[in-house]
Amino acid sequence: MKKIFCLILFSLLLLIPFSKVTAKNLDSTSSNLFNGQEEVVQVFNYSDQKIYITQNDVDLMAKVVYAESNSEPFEGQVAVASVILNRLKYPEFPKTVEGVIKQRGAFSCVKNGTINVSPNESSYSAVSQALKGIDPSGKSIFFYNPQIATSQWMKNIDKRNMRTIGHHVFFVAN
Repeated sequence: MKKIFCLILFSLLLLIPFSKVTAKNLDSTSSNLFNGQEEVVQVFNYSDQKIYITQNDVDLMAKVVYAESNSEPFEGQVAVASVILNRLKYPEFPKTVEGVIKQRGAFSCVKNGTINVSPNESSYSAVSQALKGIDPSGKSIFFYNPQIATSQWMKNIDKRNMRTIGHHVFFVAN
């Protein structure tokens, strides 16, 4: 089977699209975004490391987007997907999408390493947009809903690059 690649450069901790994503059906909103193949569907290059995005990664991201933001505006859903990708650039986070998503305490929707939701078309569309380099979060690596957040850390941390989209606040911690 052929591998589907799209090169994206990470430069100066910014996600910059190198070329338009060429994965088949990327604009499709089906849950089978890449024909169900467990092939690499996207490659991110930064520093001397490559990050490979697979169908499993796309599915996990769509689940997080759905669980964390399905009642938010579409822009907020794309921002949640972007936060996952943005975390790959920082040394304090794992270097795989699965690792970022399943990192202990990272996302409230993950319980014992699983996410028990079925993402909808909008969730997959949001992931597609984030994979294309669209990032309404402003390169954020954290988000929370100040109305329902229980983490005092999120409420009390010094924040920069704050953006509010829907009910979520996106930011980078100082």
